[in-house]
Amino acid sequence: MNVACVDAFSGAGGLALGLNQAGLEVLLSFDNDPLCVATQRRNSHYFTPGHKVVHASIQDMLGGRLLNMLGLAKGDLVVLSGGPPCQGFSIQRIGEDQDARNDLMLLFVDLIAEVYPKLFLIENVPGVLGKRGKMILSRAMDRAARLGYWIHQSVLNAADYCVPQRRRRVFIVGERIDLGLKCFRFPSPTTSHDSRLTVRDVIGHLPPPPEDGSEHPVIPNHRRDRLSPINIRRLEYLQPGQSRQDLPIDLLAECHKRDASLIGHRGVYGRMEWEDVSPTITARFDSFTRGKFGHPVQNRTISLREGALLQSFPEDYIFEGNKVDVARQIGNAVPPVLAKCLGIQILRCLALAN
Repeated sequence: MNVACVDAFSGAGGLALGLNQAGLEVLLSFDNDPLCVATQRRNSHYFTPGHKVVHASIQDMLGGRLLNMLGLAKGDLVVLSGGPPCQGFSIQRIGEDQDARNDLMLLFVDLIAEVYPKLFLIENVPGVLGKRGKMILSRAMDRAARLGYWIHQSVLNAADYCVPQRRRRVFIVGERIDLGLKCFRFPSPTTSHDSRLTVRDVIGHLPPPPEDGSEHPVIPNHRRDRLSPINIRRLEYLQPGQSRQDLPIDLLAECHKRDASLIGHRGVYGRMEWEDVSPTITARFDSFTRGKFGHPVQNRTISLREGALLQSFPEDYIFEGNKVDVARQIGNAVPPVLAKCLGIQILRCLALAN
């Protein structure tokens, strides 16, 4: 069964990769970040033959342009997927509730209205259900329902689906009512709490990256961050699983000398544990000052390659850009292994409808 799919806001390709591995035919991905486009093109062998990757914003695809590009009529596309950028909904964000990025959710529904796919799939942060996001999400899903879609919504933890990482994300699936579907079910967990993949399972086999900060000669995107003397001392002090609240006062940053219960951010300046899943890989996992991103035993931050493996990308999936660019692409991605589980459920639903 050929299931044509388009992936919007596609980033480095995590969602498209997983859907493709499930058996969907991802015809086209688009993103307005040229480095994300370059990354997907660099890894074209992982995608459907003929898969196009276009540097474009969602506004560029409205007005019938996406359908014209694919040579499809309204209603022909089977799946439209996408993860509208989520920073405007993040509970960690400080500032006004109004954020232009929040409008991208509504524009995605505009694209749904134009294309009228049989199903759509949306991924976002849990903050979309909170104070900053629920009004926008409610408006978007109310409109999708008026367009003629059944709406399914769930929060999934990637660690329950063979991804070695605690990562809770909101997933929304819409099914066209006129097709008589209403059969989509979110995937049941594939791993129990006791059988989750661990940090050791996934990155324990890698050799240390070169001491001088250069790229590993064989393993792509495997290089170490340069650390200040004080950060090296902090890492030398910490045991696996510990963080800044375990540091002695002389090693604490000035802003952290107040009790962690008052200022939060307990996990910063921390080490991962070998026998546990990792914390959420964020867009700034390249710095152990931003979270529990220190290697379990080596005195360094985990490498970009290690972060990609903890996100369940293949070991030879190569990311384009500098250190910060690559960390952002990896941290913002949907873990491909979780995306594959969702893709399998989409295919099961479509099979039941035929």
